[in-house]
Amino acid sequence: MEKTIIELEQAAQTLKLLGDKTRLTILGLVKDSECCVCEFVEVLQMSQPSISQHLRKLRDAGLVKEQRRGQWIFYSLNREHATYPIIQQVLEQIPDQKEKLTALEKAGLRIQCDS
Repeated sequence: MEKTIIELEQAAQTLKLLGDKTRLTILGLVKDSECCVCEFVEVLQMSQPSISQHLRKLRDAGLVKEQRRGQWIFYSLNREHATYPIIQQVLEQIPDQKEKLTALEKAGLRIQCDS
């Protein structure tokens, strides 16, 4: 794997964003799958406007991608971002968030869409 040098300012900005528990959890949730705002609301037990603010910061920094499907916007981790190696290392050190999505699915609250 080719090693790239990440600009210090960009690395600092990414680490600052990862320093927030909510944003770190969101990135953990989208590490392996896509999620929509309503799923984050259920998992994190936070208001939709609050979740949207966190997603806006992550999106503006380029750490997450969004894709509209009908009325839903799905978010996923941007694996092409220059600081993805940092994000990947951090996510490997925290508890896996998959069980939260599994619980959501069992409760019938996971959004199913046509891909």
